[in-house]
Amino acid sequence: MIVSLVYQVTRKLLAVPAMLLRREAANDAELLVLRHENAVLRGQLTGPVRYQLADRLWFAALSSLIPRRRWPQAFPVTPATLPAWHRRLTAGNRDYSKRRSRPGRPPTTSAPKALVLRLPTDNPRWGCRRIQGELIRSGHPVGTTTVWEILTAAGIDPAPRRGGPTWREFLTAQAEGIIACDFQHIDLVNLRRVYALVFLEHGTRRLHIAGVTAHPSGSWTVQQARNLALELGIRGDSPRFLIRDRDAKYTASFDAVFAADGIEVMRTAPRAPRMNTHGERVIQTLRREVLDHLLIWNETHARQILDAYARHYNRHRPHQARAQLPPCPGAPLPTTDPTAHRLLHTRVVSGLINGYRYAS
Repeated sequence: MIVSLVYQVTRKLLAVPAMLLRREAANDAELLVLRHENAVLRGQLTGPVRYQLADRLWFAALSSLIPRRRWPQAFPVTPATLPAWHRRLTAGNRDYSKRRSRPGRPPTTSAPKALVLRLPTDNPRWGCRRIQGELIRSGHPVGTTTVWEILTAAGIDPAPRRGGPTWREFLTAQAEGIIACDFQHIDLVNLRRVYALVFLEHGTRRLHIAGVTAHPSGSWTVQQARNLALELGIRGDSPRFLIRDRDAKYTASFDAVFAADGIEVMRTAPRAPRMNTHGERVIQTLRREVLDHLLIWNETHARQILDAYARHYNRHRPHQARAQLPPCPGAPLPTTDPTAHRLLHTRVVSGLINGYRYAS
């Protein structure tokens, strides 16, 4: 930068006499070039001639005073070398790489980038303009092109729809109107196996143990469906969908019981437990918290154990999906001042599970 400035000042100073006496100035400049060339040659008597930065500056500055047709006789270099030196010396004025504030659009900060990558994950049907609108509402004035570049760099399709809703998204959106069912097998002490038909409401997480039998036939399953439909009808909160697998015990009569109440039966794909995640999860909960820790003698004993656990599950057990509250709305809520009450300890499911609450 300093060299470029010195070069420009030198050219301006030499241009003053050139305007006054063009012919004499050209002759004097040519003499100066020859004298400087002789000085350079005397300093380098052996080896090839090497021109330093000051020599190039001096020759390039004097070139403006000598007509271009006389350059081959006046200068020790080719005419093309002088413009090249001139371009190098003036390049410092156009070097913006060391400026503190770079020109152009400022880079996008990390907070809008993280939000741009999160929005299409939570909302698969949103396009670039919809995401941009949400960003502006959140206080991030980002353009549509910037949103597109961020999504493309992350390997996310910026199209309005990136794929159909997953089962997790469907179940979350329709949780208030879904009930799932599945069979829970129980191994007795005598190595016989009985089956329990389990229903779970997605919205409230309420557990229903429909019945326990060693021979779950189609007619038995239909009867349990009728009992559950009657219970739901009394409560007046009939769901919209029933999720079940493709077990042969779910006959057409089983589906007709729920269809009569306006409940649509949805069958899962073969070997796809993720399509009934809540039903599979409650089966795992029953096994992990109760069945793996007790010896079940017969069907009656299994029904007693499951009914006791269902009461605990619905009226006391906290659930993350319900902000650590039990499924039943009439269940006792925790007191706001526990120090003023006496703690009661309740043993349920044959003492396998302990419950705690404060007495009023």
